[in-house]
Amino acid sequence: MPERPQALFAMTAANLPHVFPPDLLAGLREHVDVDPALVAEDLGDPGAREKLSRTEILITGWGCPLLDAAALDAAPRLRAVLHAAGSVKGFTTPEVFRRGIAVSSAAAANALPVAEYTLAVILLSGKDVFASRDLLRTRRSFPHGGILPGVGNYGRRVGVVGASRIGRRVIELLRPHDLRVGLADPYVDEAGAARLGVPLLPLDDLLRGSDVVTLHAPDTPETRRLIGARELALMPSGAVLINTARGALVDHEALVAELRTGRLGAVLDVTDPEPLPADSPLFALPNAFVTPHLAGSQGNEVARLGRTVVEEAARLAAGRPLAYAVDHTVLERTA
Repeated sequence: MPERPQALFAMTAANLPHVFPPDLLAGLREHVDVDPALVAEDLGDPGAREKLSRTEILITGWGCPLLDAAALDAAPRLRAVLHAAGSVKGFTTPEVFRRGIAVSSAAAANALPVAEYTLAVILLSGKDVFASRDLLRTRRSFPHGGILPGVGNYGRRVGVVGASRIGRRVIELLRPHDLRVGLADPYVDEAGAARLGVPLLPLDDLLRGSDVVTLHAPDTPETRRLIGARELALMPSGAVLINTARGALVDHEALVAELRTGRLGAVLDVTDPEPLPADSPLFALPNAFVTPHLAGSQGNEVARLGRTVVEEAARLAAGRPLAYAVDHTVLERTA
């Protein structure tokens, strides 16, 4: 049996048993020599530093310390970073890629629960579930008599902002439903949108023509405050804004002002800042539904991230290319 490459965990130690439950940990150790009792939260720690000097594969996750030049100098044998989470932008540096170190991410796996959450809230918003539930709780009787006009998902127009992994998965999940879906993304051309089966629209046109707008763009200098007062004013009365991407995409002051008029609704799983201040009006506004950044992998879903890393480790051990390699040339415009 060939010698397994030396590996080291670098993440928040408390997360390790959730990301790699016993079966996955056993599968991982078939491909790499890794000690689950040694989890580097600080690469400057003497124990971690000694192990790092022999490490060929770094297995990272939420809480991974920064991989700057000093950390990489301490890991002369490092050839791959396998990230059991989504974005690698928070801990990788250009030096990682300059040194030819391969980086893999479980972002595709993390996209699945976000897209599922988004599908759920699109359908629930279309049925006006959030307002109806509050009215029922208050009145303790059915708040509406007969058919409720303006409610329903038949032919509802959904605008997807950003053809990211999550955005593409949302489009896929929406396909079986009787919805009209459009896309706005400056990096997608007509042919690309056609392959996704949706029309490509300028952002303003998408906002004007959508009953639901769902955000799936990355947080970059170009997208910060992408949705402000002007953009919100373009949305038709009764429309709902959903944000499961990054809080910085939305101007929250402008959103609060618009929500106070009662003209729009919002479902926010991410905010800016995060969490919101305790006195934020978004907690009290009846047309704002705020959840605590839970659309991404939670509970048993985080094991899917670990499974992705186990599969990538198997590919490395077999000399095959990584399936989820990070392309550093487009990293600046991705999540």
